[in-house]
Amino acid sequence: MPIELEKAQFLYKLARGKKNWGDCYDRIEHFKRFPNLKEILKNFSKSGWLIIHKKTDYTAVSLNTEYKKEIVEFIEKYMPYIKGTIE
Repeated sequence: MPIELEKAQFLYKLARGKKNWGDCYDRIEHFKRFPNLKEILKNFSKSGWLIIHKKTDYTAVSLNTEYKKEIVEFIEKYMPYIKGTIE
């Protein structure tokens, strides 16, 4: 699987479901299925798209609402079949 598709799937998993934007976050261990998880987290936290929440027992991530337009465009570029499904 190409890394860009994996990145889009990761962002999509965060965006749908619990809608992990801003203060609403999800634990990193829920994303173990992504083989390049460390690289994805590093890449997107540097760009500001991801917010890392360090808690005493775990680390969690959420999407930065300031970059919502760019995040949705990125997901739809690599996963065009889900276009229009992200709120």
